[in-house]
Amino acid sequence: MTTEFDYPVLLFLLAVLVQWSSARIGFSVLRRKSPPDENASQDFGVIVGATLGLAGLIIGFSFSMAAGRYEQRKNLEEAEANAIGTEYVRADLVPAADAARIRALLSAYVDQRVLFYTTRDRRELQQVNERTARLQGELWNAVKSPAPAQQNAVGALVVAGMNDVLNSQGYTQAAWWNRLPPAAWMLMFVIAISCNVLIGYGLRSTTKNRWMLLVLPLVLSLAFLLIADIDTPRAGFIHVVPQNLLSLRATMVP
Repeated sequence: MTTEFDYPVLLFLLAVLVQWSSARIGFSVLRRKSPPDENASQDFGVIVGATLGLAGLIIGFSFSMAAGRYEQRKNLEEAEANAIGTEYVRADLVPAADAARIRALLSAYVDQRVLFYTTRDRRELQQVNERTARLQGELWNAVKSPAPAQQNAVGALVVAGMNDVLNSQGYTQAAWWNRLPPAAWMLMFVIAISCNVLIGYGLRSTTKNRWMLLVLPLVLSLAFLLIADIDTPRAGFIHVVPQNLLSLRATMVP
């Protein structure tokens, strides 16, 4: 079971708080202990610029990783629907009784696969996975039974198609487990905190400018929110809609 963080909104709030606190530390604590040297302002600007540039690079790289995983999940949903639909049609190649059983099992299987994509409750997901595993065993037995009587290319085609159906579920599950590594999140937070400390330290000590301490935390936290939302399959606002599976289910005989 995956252990990644599944609460993008909470991550956003935490990121804003941590970064704003870091900026306040740079502005109120470090600046008081060691006021910035006006003669070194140019060098300080270079350091701030380089740190912000590195933050942008890491955030862009992380967004690219998350977006790639999201596209992979979408593509695998399409591949899974195609594999099931192909096997549903190939059921015509086995005796009528076996074909009816395979199609009924595939229809129930598609229902569970749709629930896999749409459920947000962990308990329900566990039940869906259990029912899916049971149906997979029944589907394999359904194509294995007529196989000895059809030891030819036609029988092999039906068995190979069912193998694709079962494998596609494993590929999908692996893609949903494939998340942005915690080390990447830690690196982004460390760099973001460093940026805010430097911004706070370099900000002019006037009351009117203090609102600027919140600008960078908000901007970076919004970037974190987007990355976390895309990288979180079952939480947030951006989800993979099983449109291909739903369309396939609509064409199946109840």
